[in-house]
Amino acid sequence: MNERFDIIVIGSGASGLSLALGAAGARVAVVTRGVVGLDGASCWAQGGIAAAVGPGDSTGQHALDTLTAGGRLNQRSAARWLAESAPELIDWLTQLGVHFDRVQGRLAMAREAMHSFPRVAHAGGDATGAELMRALREAVARRPNVVLHEFTEAVRLRKCGNRVVGVRVRDARGIETDLLSAHVVLATGGLGQLYRHTSNPVECDGGGLALAHAAGAELADLEFIQFHPTALAPRMNQDADQLPLISESVRGAGAMLLTDGGQRLMALHPQGDLAPRETVAREVQQALDRGQRVWLDARMIGPTLPNRFPTVFGACMAFGIDPRRDLIPVVPAAHYAMGGVKVDLHSRSSVAGLYAIGEVACTGVHGAGRLAGNGLLEAIAFGRELGSRLSRQGGINVPAPDDSNVRSLQMSSASDRLVQQKLRQIMTAHVGVIRTVDGLMEALDHLDVLERRLLPGARSLDRIQVCRLIIESALARSESIGAHFLTTAAAGRAWRSSVA
Repeated sequence: MNERFDIIVIGSGASGLSLALGAAGARVAVVTRGVVGLDGASCWAQGGIAAAVGPGDSTGQHALDTLTAGGRLNQRSAARWLAESAPELIDWLTQLGVHFDRVQGRLAMAREAMHSFPRVAHAGGDATGAELMRALREAVARRPNVVLHEFTEAVRLRKCGNRVVGVRVRDARGIETDLLSAHVVLATGGLGQLYRHTSNPVECDGGGLALAHAAGAELADLEFIQFHPTALAPRMNQDADQLPLISESVRGAGAMLLTDGGQRLMALHPQGDLAPRETVAREVQQALDRGQRVWLDARMIGPTLPNRFPTVFGACMAFGIDPRRDLIPVVPAAHYAMGGVKVDLHSRSSVAGLYAIGEVACTGVHGAGRLAGNGLLEAIAFGRELGSRLSRQGGINVPAPDDSNVRSLQMSSASDRLVQQKLRQIMTAHVGVIRTVDGLMEALDHLDVLERRLLPGARSLDRIQVCRLIIESALARSESIGAHFLTTAAAGRAWRSSVA
């Protein structure tokens, strides 16, 4: 029997739970693949939440820094609204029970790349995401209007004519049912799992983009994928589904990137180790491509690491690295997708009844490159605002879906996992930190071969389609800007000639 709700949100990260909390009085269904608040990338976030609340700072400067980081391809009104919303959101989160780090009673603010001021509020040193999701999860548990569908996968959006009216879901037993609503919200997170090295957990495989595309929604800016320059490198000849991140705040505290010979990698850049993420990621990748290894030297802040950056310290120690005396091997890792489902300032997609928030959405806030601390901020701000707006609209009659035999995906299989491994190799080799036209075209050829080998309905077909859309977006943008670097090998040092 189909269930009806005022709002359905697919995903239970920072954006999805903020929506549920903002939708006071509305009956909200939260659909998530795992445990609410624990699957997805939000709980892994280290750095924090950007907000202009420190001495001398302003929301105007926060917005300007956001535009600069985004190569000024941002939607200006969205960037301005986000910056202006941030101080009040910090207060709201504090009232919910988020325990931000404080010094003498005031918020402790970290400075990260491209910020004009220390502006990133954090919790537990470098465990902001875990603390944030703890508070959001506990707050949602106290809301009787929120119905949780855990260990449940969204397999297809349901439509009536040109309007989305619900979602077909599959529970842990393999049973499929329809959840119906006039308002269906994608909050499914990013796509890092399409790459060999990523800071994202296994849920971040571009599934939300596949759902939206199949429903006819417009996608935008898919070529802009931010690679964090300092993920903890896997052991020799080993791969991992998710790599631990070495937060940018560690470099903000004084850590430096070194090559094998002990030379500073970013010595010639005007902003040094706090240059834009995409610039640092390219330098790290180019050194790796030359056969060198790249290390993060945090020994100068070593005594403070266990207390100041406990997550980073614990991850290193688990790998047999004591960062107080050892260099930390690093690699770039797919971290954040600036593009996604194209939405307006009210989070509405191009398809009626379908909305998107958080990393799966393209609000225009980030442009070609995301400013550190704006990811969680955007998720919370747009999520809470959309929940509040939709709850004020009241009940809307939901028509029945058009078709009774919607095409569903097959259950995951061993062949799908093999295809995913191949996709990660293709995307890393040709659609990663540094791209060429020939490489992108070769990647499309590889996708064609994979697709012909799969049966109709295979889960991997959707992943292949998302990869194809990313590649086509990358080919369509001939200029290198922000996180999209389409060039010959020699052009990667363009900034060096300007400062030599």
